[in-house]
Amino acid sequence: MAPPVFSRIFLVVLDSVGVGELPDAGVYGDEGSDTLGNIARQRTLSVPTLASLGLGRVAHLPAAENADVRGAFGRMAEASAGKDSVTGHWEMMGIVLERPFPVYPNGFPADLIAEFERRIGRPTIGNVVASGTAIIDALGPEHVRTGAPIVYTSADSVFQIAAHEAVIPIAEQYRICEVAFDLVGREHGVGRVIARPFVGEPGHFTRTANRHDYALDPVAETVLDRLTTAGVPVVSVGKVRDLFAGRGIAVSHHTVSDADGMATLERLMASQASGLIFANLVDFDVLYGHRNDPDGYAANLERFDAWLAGFLPRLQPDDLLVVTADHGNDPTTPSTDHSREYVPVLAVGPRVRAGVELGTRRTFADLGQTIAANFGLPRLAHGQSFLEALVGHDS
Repeated sequence: MAPPVFSRIFLVVLDSVGVGELPDAGVYGDEGSDTLGNIARQRTLSVPTLASLGLGRVAHLPAAENADVRGAFGRMAEASAGKDSVTGHWEMMGIVLERPFPVYPNGFPADLIAEFERRIGRPTIGNVVASGTAIIDALGPEHVRTGAPIVYTSADSVFQIAAHEAVIPIAEQYRICEVAFDLVGREHGVGRVIARPFVGEPGHFTRTANRHDYALDPVAETVLDRLTTAGVPVVSVGKVRDLFAGRGIAVSHHTVSDADGMATLERLMASQASGLIFANLVDFDVLYGHRNDPDGYAANLERFDAWLAGFLPRLQPDDLLVVTADHGNDPTTPSTDHSREYVPVLAVGPRVRAGVELGTRRTFADLGQTIAANFGLPRLAHGQSFLEALVGHDS
């Protein structure tokens, strides 16, 4: 096997940072969604480092559209049905889903909830579509009084369970979620079960960093599997491990915030000599997109941009950094759910040619195909590599 073009790839997913509605957005009720563009229409967004990577060429960012670009830039369309994190991340790694995971816009069927309650030995409350912060405010006092876990869902294929850490200890919350995953995940095909612990007093409840996601095993081979088989290290940061049920990942680093995720990337820059370092920064989605907070979202983008300015000079000659997203979550629309959008794909490194236009990619799987090509792995079932565009014919 020939040596890789890039010995080390840092892949950073800015969770929910979409750049405009896909042609089929209307099917999902997402007409007009444009996470980055609509934020920029409401307030000044200062992201000079991302602008230098070409973000202003693929998103509505008037202040950044004429910036000199030091790397390659484009946008990717989601070929899979759906708009959730599992679908987006799986597609990046080579899986295109023809059918979306099941969703429950009216809550879960009564017989399913009854069976769940039987298996955990507790009654539940909720079983509605809701914002996670709103539902703990509304039902948290009843939960504290009764000990009944709060069950809720969203427009995505998720079965979420909220409980106070002083009422149901974390270990028991995780056991309850494992029971739920056996039922709604393995038996009914729901994409994820999510533990949503919280603390505090009525009127002042806050969610903790002890969230845990339980996801289905990928339904086909991913580039992560192939990298692992070939002996190429795969290191995950944030919720990436959960989204792939740990498959194809050698080492994972749990994080409690985007700041923690960025600090972890800095440590890995110094300690991880080769392979794929695959990170998800989830605060964009959880703290700002789902809470319809465009100002908070913008501030988080600016914090990431400032951090990135210090990270880029540390890239080694054979490093590649790719910045992308998994879906949208426009905080300026009435909806608090994910939105069906294009995502940016920005690539930079000492060997990447400046100003390369990658165009509009037909699938997120182009990214996985590029990773496979870089490490000399067999082609995946989906996607077209853009590796040659990054380095040119003479590399």
